[in-house]
Amino acid sequence: MSFFPNRSLVNTTRQNYRPNLVSLMTLCANNYMLLLKVLANKKILGETRHFFISDFLSYNVTITEVTRYTSVVCFEQESLSYSLKNIPDIVASGLHPRMTIRLYHDARMAEVLSTQDIRQVKPRYDYPNNKMHQQDEKQQTNQFLNEWLHLCLHLGQVKIELSSH
Repeated sequence: MSFFPNRSLVNTTRQNYRPNLVSLMTLCANNYMLLLKVLANKKILGETRHFFISDFLSYNVTITEVTRYTSVVCFEQESLSYSLKNIPDIVASGLHPRMTIRLYHDARMAEVLSTQDIRQVKPRYDYPNNKMHQQDEKQQTNQFLNEWLHLCLHLGQVKIELSSH
């Protein structure tokens, strides 16, 4: 008796993956609005906003490029150094996930351009592939950005400097 199904009973035809553009565009529009909230009044090249989630976790959002119709931001998670004292350096260096995101101001959308291990996120990947990216990697990375943004907005604490007028 075999625990493996009979090959003749298994559907061997594989459907080609097709991105759900409506879902991706909706997610990118949602991420744009959330990023505007996260950035608050930050619009100038080099400006950074810090979000402290806990004693061990914080996020930085830095504006790295500004043009007439777009902006690029780097969104980076940081585990505070004193919390990593018992973790080897090689492991600790991998605990700083980051994303590069382009904001399209005319279209009011934000798209993940690259992540820590992907130089340029493609709309779809053949599967299997040598880097083991999922077919819907673009959708997943933009969804992950959405979760980071919600985390910062709901649990993040920001140091605000008050002007003395």
